[in-house]
Amino acid sequence: MNISKHAELANHAWSVADLLRGDYRQSDYGKVILPFTVLRRLECVLEPTRDKVVETVARFAGQEIDTDHFLRKASGNS
Repeated sequence: MNISKHAELANHAWSVADLLRGDYRQSDYGKVILPFTVLRRLECVLEPTRDKVVETVARFAGQEIDTDHFLRKASGNS
């Protein structure tokens, strides 16, 4: 990632933070941002296999079968 793109993303993050500060007390701000940061990171990590996992869920929908093994295989994660 080049420096200008990094700066653009950082500025965007801070502008969103400024918007949120109006709705949350400063002491509660971290309680909101940290969970969303973790969720976004998980989304980014799992994105490459998302379509395959969704397809696997659809294939086994309505069946009374433990899909854990199949979902792990589709995601490539344990």
